[in-house]
Amino acid sequence: MSDPALHPCFLGPYGENDALLEKLVVEFLRDHVYWRRNVHPEDPPAIPTDAANQPAFREFEARLRRELHSLSAALKRSVPFHSPRYIGHMVSDLLIPGLAAQILTLPYNPNNVSGDAAPVTVDLELRTALQLARMLGYVDDPARPDCAFGHLTSGGTTANYQALRLALALKAFPVALRAIMPPGLDLPGDDWAAFNLRPGDAIELLQRWQQWLAALPPGPRRRWRQRLEQARIEHLGLAGFLAAHPQLKAPVVLAPVTAHYSWSKGMKLLGLGRAQLQLIPERGMRLDVEALEGMLRRCAIERQPVLLAVGVLGTTEFGTLDPIDGLVSARERFAAEGLGFSVHVDAAWGGYLATLFREPDGTLRAHEDVRSQFEFFPSPEVYAAFAALGQADSITVDPHKLGYIPYGAGAFLCRDQRAATLLAEDADYVFDPGEPEDYFARYRHLGRYIPEGSKPGAAAAAVYVTHRVLPLDHRHFGRLPQQTIRTAELFYQRAQRLAETLADRVRLRVPFVPDSNLVCLAINPAGNRDVAAMNAFVRRLYAEMRADPGEHWPQREFYGSITTLRPEALGPEDTLRVLGELDLDPASLDEDRDDADRLVILRHTLMNPFLIDSENGISYIERYFEHLERRLRALTADRPAAGAIHSDVA
Repeated sequence: MSDPALHPCFLGPYGENDALLEKLVVEFLRDHVYWRRNVHPEDPPAIPTDAANQPAFREFEARLRRELHSLSAALKRSVPFHSPRYIGHMVSDLLIPGLAAQILTLPYNPNNVSGDAAPVTVDLELRTALQLARMLGYVDDPARPDCAFGHLTSGGTTANYQALRLALALKAFPVALRAIMPPGLDLPGDDWAAFNLRPGDAIELLQRWQQWLAALPPGPRRRWRQRLEQARIEHLGLAGFLAAHPQLKAPVVLAPVTAHYSWSKGMKLLGLGRAQLQLIPERGMRLDVEALEGMLRRCAIERQPVLLAVGVLGTTEFGTLDPIDGLVSARERFAAEGLGFSVHVDAAWGGYLATLFREPDGTLRAHEDVRSQFEFFPSPEVYAAFAALGQADSITVDPHKLGYIPYGAGAFLCRDQRAATLLAEDADYVFDPGEPEDYFARYRHLGRYIPEGSKPGAAAAAVYVTHRVLPLDHRHFGRLPQQTIRTAELFYQRAQRLAETLADRVRLRVPFVPDSNLVCLAINPAGNRDVAAMNAFVRRLYAEMRADPGEHWPQREFYGSITTLRPEALGPEDTLRVLGELDLDPASLDEDRDDADRLVILRHTLMNPFLIDSENGISYIERYFEHLERRLRALTADRPAAGAIHSDVA
């Protein structure tokens, strides 16, 4: 049943809340105009009051209207993400609080690189990061020295770049400090030990260095700071740094096979190189902790430094969650043995599911309390992963995914703000020197710490206002993912029923029990044993659900997406399992044949909160499976019916 509390939150599939949004937009546009008129009310209007009657004005307005009408017509070919019939990619309708706040802020055009250019929205961005920190289990009290720090980005990709950048700075800093040997400062015994401090120990060393420096007179303080800057990896570059410290190797990043391609891009961008990205095998499309520990053991033996171990909280293809608790446990064990590294959680997709696990005061809910609201969710493994988020060193989360905020609004957070000092980049024409004691004053010139040189303050306003209207706990914002998780459970159960109904025509399976609100279906015609033939069948089915931008008015009964299951991601055990469940010949999985090196499957993102329309007694999940059944019957009409086959889905 749909939740009535969500009814005012969106413009709606039918535009039901147009009056509310229109009233808000007009009200605050007028408010903006009043603000302009009152900046200096004694100044006369620069544009004549009769300008609208001039020929040039009318000609300009005509051209403007013509182009806007043309744009509006073209945009009608857009994908209808707002519709409950759209169950494809990770996008849905937008929350009215964020949409209205962004529209309201756009005419002010704040640039969140600096408090001088955006005195209001920089503060909102910092507060937004603290809202997210609380949701994820980080310290969110700005009065505490170990408070989290974060900022918005254009998306998860840039946030992942920032994670790499911070981890490298934190890892290399103790080595640079050893290179200049400040007297009286207790330092690691050699470069290997310095390069392998646990993140918390590196931050503690940074604090001791800053205290040591503060005790010096201004002249020596400046000279020591300059010596350190010249020894840092940020000054020398990776090649120069390693040349100065021949005992060390370039660090590797360990990420699961299902990790987003942004990690490969980030490794290239930072000069580490794609070869330094090592992929961790999976088990059930979730990171295999035993395999990770084996890789870490080899790194320790070979004295191969590790920069980051990455866990994914909601893969973009399968919605599965990695065991974050296993990652942080491995970090602590290996740090004790002299192999220190950071843990980053890529929660671009699943981060907002954390609202289901949070009380209004920020504390973690008990597993049984969360479990009581669902049929299956969360499993003990999923609960343990969310409970461990606060122990990760940094996290990526995307408000423009399950936060229902307009693009682009990603976010990066690090657990301890004291590490962010290593990201600082001064530009005298924008920033003030020094580190103020107050949290908000310290980060007021946000551009010192972020990858971007300019960034829209309107996005920060959108996220902040949304979180204020819908606080990030299970009683407020959590009602949204609660609805979508319940929908995913219904989808999963309905898939089982369809598998039984069409057992004589197709093999239909959910290859992995979903951890979130993303569910995949693998479908093979009964009697077919060939991977390429199955892929062609699924692509034909997908062609009827794909939004085609070439069509003048793309209309589909339902809109979906596809992804692939690759043997290198599945691993040998799961590959054989899935092939067996689909009755496919393992020998037909052949990398030398076109479209036979992987399995093409349907992917369904169930984030629209109106997939169950209790107001009109409509289940779009039921309608989708009825549609899917009709299409599968039509596509297999020329095939002889197969005998009864085993019909378990998972």
